[in-house]
Amino acid sequence: MNTSEAFLIAIFIIFTLPYLLWRVCRTDYFAPLVVVQIICGIFLGPGILGAAYPSFYNVVFSMPVIQSLNGIAWWAVMIFVWIAGIELDLKAAWLNRFESGITASFALGMPLILGSIVACGLLSYPGWVGNKGQDWQFVVGVGMACAVTALPILILLLEKLNILRHPFGQRILRYASLDDIAIWIILAVILMDWHRVWSQVIFLIGYGIAAFGVRKLMRWLPPNDRWYVGLIWLALCGFISDWVGLHFMVGAFLSGVILDTDWYDQEKMDLLRHHVLLVVMPVFFLSTGLKTNWQVGSVTVFVVAGILLLASITGKLIGVYIAGKILKWRPGEASIIGWLLQTKALIMIIFTNVLLDKHIITNESFTALLLMAVASTMLTTPVVYPKLNRMKSSPIDKMR
Repeated sequence: MNTSEAFLIAIFIIFTLPYLLWRVCRTDYFAPLVVVQIICGIFLGPGILGAAYPSFYNVVFSMPVIQSLNGIAWWAVMIFVWIAGIELDLKAAWLNRFESGITASFALGMPLILGSIVACGLLSYPGWVGNKGQDWQFVVGVGMACAVTALPILILLLEKLNILRHPFGQRILRYASLDDIAIWIILAVILMDWHRVWSQVIFLIGYGIAAFGVRKLMRWLPPNDRWYVGLIWLALCGFISDWVGLHFMVGAFLSGVILDTDWYDQEKMDLLRHHVLLVVMPVFFLSTGLKTNWQVGSVTVFVVAGILLLASITGKLIGVYIAGKILKWRPGEASIIGWLLQTKALIMIIFTNVLLDKHIITNESFTALLLMAVASTMLTTPVVYPKLNRMKSSPIDKMR
């Protein structure tokens, strides 16, 4: 079988298997299609398919095929992160900065602390810290992975719960937006290469100057041209960011965050996100699954994933509960907000992919974090939906 044939078989499997499971098993209530695609990526990885059918796995997922899939996956996830950066509503967060700042700080800080404590425990055992990762990078990286909120997936869940356009849903998005900014800033700090620090500082200074020029250019361009120029800007930021020792995902986020949402038609942006998720992101989910590993023992990986999940959910709920007490929220609001903000999925997977690419974590750590991300996302709707229904007596649009 030649490379093109193996590639097309891989593409056929990538799109067929998740869709059939999603439709036949009707998983949408607890696992949207993107979550099913992530799970299928794990099953198609070396830990399961590769172990069960090594000859088939080695033929279909040969090195040339994997390299081709990785190229598609890189561009797909860069576009996805670019969109996430554009859709951060910094103006709304600034107008409500006191409430948003308190909530986002506690919602991020508590799971970060608990996740870091778990990571400190893992330092005592071999097989978890990457060969190029320092202890502090591993601890902060795992802690931040526990604190991440998946903003794009949160938007999909809020839409499914019919609260996306309500004031309550917009509040939750503001909190998640601030946390999203903090996540990428901390990732940039983790990735700082002190041997190349000056080139990275020069990049950030140059980025600030270039961003000013890009913003002026975007205001001048006709609306249709902004899409094309935005993608050129994305590729440039991604390349230079990777070249100076930061990851291209940091550049992808930086390229989007300086662009204003109202420069782009919202319906077209929603369509672009939908098409990226439909056409190319499944390839990223498979390439993610190909990085899973169980060499330290499947039971151990699942135990660590469970501990990380507990730290993530507990920390998020405690943090949001404290914020709710300070801000005098109505009964039940903190629980709903906490569960929605603990949604991980895509952004955490992207975050941990960066840590893995930089060898700060091992494949085993990545697998445990990936399992934690999938579980946290699958729990969200079944837990939040009944809580939301119990609050029907108090209309959502009257919530602060």
